Amino acid sequence: MALTNLPPRSLSFSERPSLSLQMMRVGAFLTLMFVGIAVLAPVLQWVGWLQSPIEFLDNLPHQPPSAAHWFGTTNLGYDVFSRTLYGTQAAIQVVILATALSLVIGVPLGMVSGYLGGKLDRVLLFFMDTIYTLPGLLLSVTLAFVVGRGVLNAAIAISIAYVPQYYRVVRNQTVSVKTELFVEAAQAMGASTWRVLSRYLFLNVIQSVPVLFTLNAADAILTLGGLGFLGLGLPDEVAEWGHDLRQALDALSTGEIWWTAFFPGFAMTLMVVGLSLLGEGLNELTERKVR
Repeated sequence: MALTNLPPRSLSFSERPSLSLQMMRVGAFLTLMFVGIAVLAPVLQWVGWLQSPIEFLDNLPHQPPSAAHWFGTTNLGYDVFSRTLYGTQAAIQVVILATALSLVIGVPLGMVSGYLGGKLDRVLLFFMDTIYTLPGLLLSVTLAFVVGRGVLNAAIAISIAYVPQYYRVVRNQTVSVKTELFVEAAQAMGASTWRVLSRYLFLNVIQSVPVLFTLNAADAILTLGGLGFLGLGLPDEVAEWGHDLRQALDALSTGEIWWTAFFPGFAMTLMVVGLSLLGEGLNELTERKVR
């Protein structure tokens, strides 16, 4: 057969992990970069290399990017570079709290529901499915009206949308694993429910949780940005990307100070891309191991 008639070469199974590893590396690099920025921002301000994100710069509003102000200044005189860096800190704090809260609630409920079954399982499944059908951003906005503004309050408002995801994944895994021979042997030897859940089921049903954690973290950044844009996220004195985008909206309409919206929006997008790549890479590697 002539070489020109050969069918196109498809990506073999053994080559897939290299693509997954590349995605993970890029995602991990971007994620760690933002973590480093969040840690270094207060240090840079302390040594005098970074201005305070809440400091008014007298007579310096509407300044374009320059050597003195790398990302320019806002219409109120804030330094955009400083607020963009400190916005990373606010995003990481809220995202870690939100995803951790949803994980701590969703995983145990999923294990108990899947293992015990019966009426408890049906009630929890109905309740979680009801929450899951609601739009996540709308649910977070509604809850934000109730709990108010702040880092912890924003995390609570965001986490409610992710609890059903952890619950459904862990419950389905628990229903599958609880029929394995090692679980039945533990039950036959008189192991308590707590012992079976903690020792024999936990490590076998949380394999997909790290993937879900990273993907939810990426979505949580966008949700926090939406809350900040609506004025429901963090207090005004805290540098936060969504809040800065809201403040830049009026100025952006004139086209005169585009930088006040571009840099916070670009930082938010880049962090979401990093976490999404990390999550997708982990997902492909996890699926390959399962196969």
